[in-house]
Amino acid sequence: MTLQELYESIDGDFSQAQRVLRMDKLIDKHIRKFTKNGIVEALLDAGERMDPTSLFETAHAVKGVCANLGLTNLAEAASEITEEFRPGNSRRHSDEEVKEMLHRIRELYSKAKDGICRYEEA
Repeated sequence: MTLQELYESIDGDFSQAQRVLRMDKLIDKHIRKFTKNGIVEALLDAGERMDPTSLFETAHAVKGVCANLGLTNLAEAASEITEEFRPGNSRRHSDEEVKEMLHRIRELYSKAKDGICRYEEA
């Protein structure tokens, strides 16, 4: 499986990753690290506790990492959480709605993680 095939299988934006990281070697390195860095798990854990500070910080980190890697669906989903819990912003969503957003992140992450695992095995 090539990097481009990986990105197609996980609905990622390979050209975005190429614009940011510039070299396939770097994309490969960082996409392999993505499932091991624990940041998405930290976001989901913060969501279980509904900890506003942790939700903001981890969602912001997920948004940045995913945007750099071309995982645009995950980046956009994390951005919604980031803005919901950004200091100074008023909450617009109920806790239940936030949990639904986090469930979507879990699904997107699972799809990405499965694809990355298949890529690593190829």
